[in-house]
Amino acid sequence: MKNQGRRRLRSALTAILLCAVVVGALVLETRLVTPKYMTDIVEGAMIAEYYDEVKDHDVIFIGDCELYENITPSLLWEEYGINSYIRGSAQQLIWQSYYLLEDTLRYEKPKVVVFNVLSMQYNEPQKEAYNRMTIDGMRWSTAKIRSIEASMMPDEHMIEYVFPLLRYHSRITELKGEDLKYLFHADPVTYNGYYMRVDVRPAENIPPAKPLGDYRFGSNAYKYLDMLTKTCAEEGIQLVLVKAPSLYPHWYDEWEEQMEDYAERHGLLYVNALEELEDIGLDFSTDTYDAGLHLNLSGAEKWTRSLGELLTKECGLESRRGEADLEARWEEKLRRYYADMERMKAEEAAKR
Repeated sequence: MKNQGRRRLRSALTAILLCAVVVGALVLETRLVTPKYMTDIVEGAMIAEYYDEVKDHDVIFIGDCELYENITPSLLWEEYGINSYIRGSAQQLIWQSYYLLEDTLRYEKPKVVVFNVLSMQYNEPQKEAYNRMTIDGMRWSTAKIRSIEASMMPDEHMIEYVFPLLRYHSRITELKGEDLKYLFHADPVTYNGYYMRVDVRPAENIPPAKPLGDYRFGSNAYKYLDMLTKTCAEEGIQLVLVKAPSLYPHWYDEWEEQMEDYAERHGLLYVNALEELEDIGLDFSTDTYDAGLHLNLSGAEKWTRSLGELLTKECGLESRRGEADLEARWEEKLRRYYADMERMKAEEAAKR
């Protein structure tokens, strides 16, 4: 009987060990084939960076590239003492923004949430690649599950988000050096969510706006804007709507009227930076790196100063300079920010 018991125990331990080896191998293979977004399409690495932060931000920005390329939280801290973070991603759709807010509220409650309204133009999911760049970096929660459900294209499947190996297994024949280098860690690609560019490409030959068959924002987009408004009100958070000062894609007058009307009806602050270009001081011959789609560092600093004035005067945010722990964290952040800034400027100068 004792020998039989020992054999059963050994069999059980062998089975457990075998299962552990199989699971470990699957986890390792999943990490290996999942895109790293470190040297190519770095926008896919942005969402995950938030979880490494100390979460006591005054302001959370949510939205697309018109935020993460046009606002620099480092300057908001230096000049206004505002601690902020941009939870931005490429073509972030409004329902993704909403569920990122839900996700953020699991960790902290900011005083102000700033949402960029360009994504109101989209009423339905657009493209899997952009879905992945927003959703894959989120930690698992009901907010992530709901974001997946709201975002999936007809040919996407929830199981492939739960088990990324099912989606990315074919990459095993396309692996690059970064897949091994960043197998167990990721380098930061942003500065509190800001994607820095210092190169210059003037805005020239902006294409004329194409007429639309229907200028009304869709019911699905409005549903999530209502949810965003309601959640912020229930949590005691000031919601600010902004339209970034990007010249392209075109922002139609009919869209502007809808946003102005919505903000008025719900008592929200709405600012269209396109109507304040002169006050902001933007010069699109020097302040953009891609012909007017996004701002470079020079342009981002100008709009950030304008937003800093808005956040202090209209939202009542006070400087937190003098808080020892926060000062120390920002001192470390700014060392990296300015070192990388000088390196990028030197690289650009060498190209001339």
